[in-house]
Amino acid sequence: MIRRRFLVFGLLIAFCATLAQPAGAGYRGRWVLLGERVVTDRLDHDTIVVTGLRGFFRGIEIRVLDRAVQFHDVKIHFANGDDQDVAIRDVIPAGGASRVIDIPGNRRVIRSIDFWYDAQSIRGRTARVRVFGVR
Repeated sequence: MIRRRFLVFGLLIAFCATLAQPAGAGYRGRWVLLGERVVTDRLDHDTIVVTGLRGFFRGIEIRVLDRAVQFHDVKIHFANGDDQDVAIRDVIPAGGASRVIDIPGNRRVIRSIDFWYDAQSIRGRTARVRVFGVR
């Protein structure tokens, strides 16, 4: 009887651990910082230019630090001239992250990423937006 309880308890813990995986955990590739911007309530558009990073990416994730940021739109520009528009209509809280944004087609080289937002900050306070790519 006691062994059965331990078995059920162990299975419950294992199940909960699979649910608590961090964002992007389904991607087994290597996550790379593509760039970072400090955003304020004074601007509503920023660009991260991806330089010095050679290689192909399968997806990106946007992470926010310090203050919440409400995103409206993201546009990914690729080296071959193609663009990918991504509608993100979410407020990402400080310490939070977007869903993993899949990049269609065979792995792509990212040239830059534009994003439109409303920083949820008090005048003079800033938030940091980091974009990571998965290979």
